[in-house]
Amino acid sequence: MSGPKLFEPAKIGELNLDNRIIIAPMCQYSAIDGCMTDWHLIHLGNLALSGSALLTVEATAITPEGRITAHDVGLWDDKTEAAMARTLGGIRAVSDIPLAIQLGHAGRKASVEVPWKGGKHIPAGNPGGWQTEAPSAIPFTEGTVPPHTLDKSDLSRLRAAYSAAAKRAANLGFNAVQLHAAHGYLIHQFLSPLSNQRSDDYGGSLENRLRFPLEIFDTIRAAFPNGPVTIRVSGTDWVPGGWDIDQTIVLAKALETRGCDAIHVSSGGLSPQQQIPVGPSYQVPLARAVKAETKLPVIAVGLITGFEQAEAIVSTGDADFVALARTILYDPRWPWHAAAHLGAKVRAPNQYLRCQPHTLKELFLPPS
Repeated sequence: MSGPKLFEPAKIGELNLDNRIIIAPMCQYSAIDGCMTDWHLIHLGNLALSGSALLTVEATAITPEGRITAHDVGLWDDKTEAAMARTLGGIRAVSDIPLAIQLGHAGRKASVEVPWKGGKHIPAGNPGGWQTEAPSAIPFTEGTVPPHTLDKSDLSRLRAAYSAAAKRAANLGFNAVQLHAAHGYLIHQFLSPLSNQRSDDYGGSLENRLRFPLEIFDTIRAAFPNGPVTIRVSGTDWVPGGWDIDQTIVLAKALETRGCDAIHVSSGGLSPQQQIPVGPSYQVPLARAVKAETKLPVIAVGLITGFEQAEAIVSTGDADFVALARTILYDPRWPWHAAAHLGAKVRAPNQYLRCQPHTLKELFLPPS
C-alpha cells in the first residue's frame, strides 16, 4: 500500500517540497517601523522546526502606507531589509525549510489598530494613523474617512514599489514570493466590483478589474525570476454582486498563462456585509473549483484541523496542498502528529530526534 498523499514530496515551480503542508502567512503586528523584531525570530524559528514543507512569512507591506497597522512588517528600504535579514539568518542557522514571503498592500483596510486593541480605523493625524488609498473613494467601514483614489501616477508608483520589494526578497534569498490578492486588501479591492467603481481602464468590466492585479503579478514575476511566484486570492466575497468563484477562475486562467506557479484559495475579507458559512473545510469547494478549471497547483486553507481531513483534501484531488494558520499556532508540531497518525515520516531537527516515542520509531526521517 502507498503512504499518505499528505506526506508525498511535491513541487511548486522548480521548488522541491518534502510534503503537502504549507504554513500560511500570519500577521503578528509586532514590527517596529516596519522592521522585524525578536518576536519574529522566535515565532518563525519555532514554525521552521514544525516539519512543514514551506514557511510563508506574514503579509509584508511594500510601502509604509500599505501596512494594515503601524506595527506591520515591511520591505521598502535598506533598514527593513536588514532587519528581515537578521531574522532569516537565525532561521537558516537551525533549519533548511524553504521560505516564502507574502507581499501586499492593505489599501483602504490600512491604518487600523492591532486586533487585540479592537482593530478600529485610525484617522490620519492621529498616532498610528495615515491617509489610506484605494481604487475608489469607498471606505471599508461606513462613517470612516474615505481612502484617496489612486490615479495613474499612483499606480505607477505602486508597480515600482512591488518590483522593489520583490527584488529585495530575491536579495534576501527567499525561495518563493506570494502576491497577496485576498482578504479585502488592495489587489482584492481592484478585483471586486464592490470596492472598485472606477470609470477608467482599471474599473468596470471584469477585464478592466483584472488589469492592475495582473500588471502587479507581471511586475513581481520580472523582479523575482529565479523562484516560484504564487498568489493568494479570495475565491468569493460572500456578498451578492461581489467577487465570486466564476471570476476567480477567469483570474486563475489568466495567471496560468503568465507563469504563476500556484494559487492559494481563501475567501472573504472585502465587505462587512459578508455572510460566511464557516465550518470545517468551508473554503475547500472554492479550491476544488479552481483546480477543476486550471492546471495550477492549488493550495486549500480554512479550518483544516484534522489529520484525516487534510489527507482527504489532497488524496481526493480537491487541492494539491493544505495551508495551516491558526491550527499550527495552536499546535506547532501538527505535521509530526499528522505523520504519526497517518503512518508517515516527517523531518525533525537532529536535536529533537530522541523525543520520538518508542511506539513510533519510524516517525522521523534520517538525520540530516
